[in-house]
Amino acid sequence: MPESKPVGSVRERLLQSARELFYREGVHSVGIDRVLSHAGVAKASLYGTFGSKDELVRAYLDERSSWLQARIQKRLSEHTDARARILAVFDEFSDRTAAGAYYGCPFIRACAEAPLAVDPAHDAAASHRRWQRELFQRLAEEAGIRDAEGIGQQLALIYDGATVAVSMEQDPSAARAARAIVERLLSGESKATAPKKARASTASSARKKS
Repeated sequence: MPESKPVGSVRERLLQSARELFYREGVHSVGIDRVLSHAGVAKASLYGTFGSKDELVRAYLDERSSWLQARIQKRLSEHTDARARILAVFDEFSDRTAAGAYYGCPFIRACAEAPLAVDPAHDAAASHRRWQRELFQRLAEEAGIRDAEGIGQQLALIYDGATVAVSMEQDPSAARAARAIVERLLSGESKATAPKKARASTASSARKKS
């Protein structure tokens, strides 16, 4: 299938080309001449707009982060129950992987390709992953989980593992399996807190009787 030519401003055309080529083939596998040809712009336009290919990569990842955050926030807004909101993050991921070709987490892939930790790709990836970890911790806090930081970290690790499994095996069922793991994790947390609630209720009843 021939590649569609991007439209819009120079910046929009370069970013659209980056989205299509970098995500599918890798940020370092795709040379800058390929991006320029696909976007239909001159090399001077790239440097005048972004300064370098590295900064184009950063802009591509920042845009991808904004897109993913918007999708997840929209999914979260559909639920009021705190634990359902945690599962909604995994539901969004499952739906996204089932919708079409999934090439993996763009941030993990970009960092794996970047030779140095100071590469702009690492900066953009670190920012997105910080948002992701903070989201899971905040959702765990909303759910009343005692060790919200620890559970938030576990949720992030499960999410990461699912993105790698789906991309390597090209099997969306790994996303559903990750959701099932999270359900069991949350169920275990519920059982852990239930006895305390029961004891508190019993003590309250005893005081009323006395």
